[in-house]
Amino acid sequence: MDRSQPSRAETPAEAPTVRIRPAGAAPRRARGRGPGTAGKVALSALSVMVLATTGVAWSVAGGLLGGLSTSDALDAGAPKSAGGDTNVLLIGLDSRKDQDGNQLPKEILDQLHAGDGTQGGYNTNTLILMHIPAGGGKVKAVSIPRDDYVPVKGIPGYRNAKIKEAYGLAKYYAEQDLVKQGVTGKAELEHRGREAGRKKTLETVREFLDVPIDRFAEVNLAGFFDLANALDGVEVCLKRPVRDSFSGANFPAGRQTLNGAQSLAFVRQRHGLDNDDLDRTHRQQAFLASVAHKLRSAGTFTDLGKLRKLVDAARKDVVVSGGWDLVSFAQQAQGLTGGNLEFSTLPIAGYQTVDGQDVNKVDTGQVRAAVRTAFGMDPPVPATPEIRASSTVDVRNANGAAGLAATVAKALEPYGFRTGTLDTATAADSSVTYGEGARADAAAAARLVKEPLGRLDPGLPAGHVRIVLGPKFTLPPELGPHGADAAPGPSTGAAPSGAPSGAAAPPADGLQGGVVDGGGIPCVD
Repeated sequence: MDRSQPSRAETPAEAPTVRIRPAGAAPRRARGRGPGTAGKVALSALSVMVLATTGVAWSVAGGLLGGLSTSDALDAGAPKSAGGDTNVLLIGLDSRKDQDGNQLPKEILDQLHAGDGTQGGYNTNTLILMHIPAGGGKVKAVSIPRDDYVPVKGIPGYRNAKIKEAYGLAKYYAEQDLVKQGVTGKAELEHRGREAGRKKTLETVREFLDVPIDRFAEVNLAGFFDLANALDGVEVCLKRPVRDSFSGANFPAGRQTLNGAQSLAFVRQRHGLDNDDLDRTHRQQAFLASVAHKLRSAGTFTDLGKLRKLVDAARKDVVVSGGWDLVSFAQQAQGLTGGNLEFSTLPIAGYQTVDGQDVNKVDTGQVRAAVRTAFGMDPPVPATPEIRASSTVDVRNANGAAGLAATVAKALEPYGFRTGTLDTATAADSSVTYGEGARADAAAAARLVKEPLGRLDPGLPAGHVRIVLGPKFTLPPELGPHGADAAPGPSTGAAPSGAPSGAAAPPADGLQGGVVDGGGIPCVD
């Protein structure tokens, strides 16, 4: 097979998620919200909720813990939470394949309403960061909307991507490198590719939110199904009846108990919901709250048979970070088993269309502040000292990314810089130079764009700063909603198909909605 381009089966979902296009090629058609997207489903992090909510039961059944798959993707040198707190990233992977890269059996796919298995990729369609305080107290969990458009590093051809895509993109390119090195075994390529995907996901989330990640756990589509069945039914509550042929959701209003296949349909549905993926996120949160309620009320902690079923399911499809002492963690996470749990969804700043894809526009500063507030941390420290510039900034784009010069100039305006000439340039390294009287402002601009300060350029007019954007330039996320959060190119600010005109700013409460209380069985749309 020609591995120079990803096939539909290999790539992340939203095929072709690995958007390799010749320079100047027209972007592909915007992703619709109709039947073609039914296979791109969200996953719940149920497996990790099971691990985190079984509390002292792990101590009782410690001998059952052997055999869980582990990963070394978490960077040992990355920042850690202070004071004994623990942040756990829960990853729900949209994959119809097992850990060795084999497609799931048709009888399983049929029960999951997951198509014929060719639609799935390696998107992380569920990302939940859970904060467990060292001394007990309320556990806070924040969901990251899967379509948030964020900076990514080390992925060929990408400066930004949907956050869900980091895993699959990194996996794909890692496998290409491995093949060039002579690695051909399917299972080895799958294992090492997934490890690269985990590393990139952890890095991307950590840099986006600017908080530590101490542990993580991952589950795929089959894992959710197996764990939901092992619970022997989970009670949920709906505010209104729903019927959705894409996900298989067909439920009346009110409280009801769902089996494994029905549970998956419940957390997958987004068609027919007012806020699409954001409302589906509330379904996932409500389901996890119901799981916690079931675990603490159904005798799971004292029933070794029930516990064994859960652990056996976890062994099949769950991957956890290496070195995680789950017994000690369970003692710390008593807030989960006691129902002292709260979910929220991180805010978005509106919608955009980028390269023909609908994405969530995000204000990085707002998102980081929301996380730190939820986790009881100190407010974020400003990335740069107060800047009051007055120079005119001319930006020359040697990067090749359409609209990048305008994006950079716009990002500098809140600091007092006036936009001057915007143009392209032939291949050149990034640099910051200045005309007479503009050295201080040039130094400030260099700090903001994180490029080296050059010398006085006699050819520049007085009071002018010139920034050249080289091929490796990436706009720092610290520049906020005027920088990395604004998509480059002529599509910036455009609302997606079906979104109301001017949807760049959601209502005061945010499209993400309010808090979901994990203390019982919350009722959701």
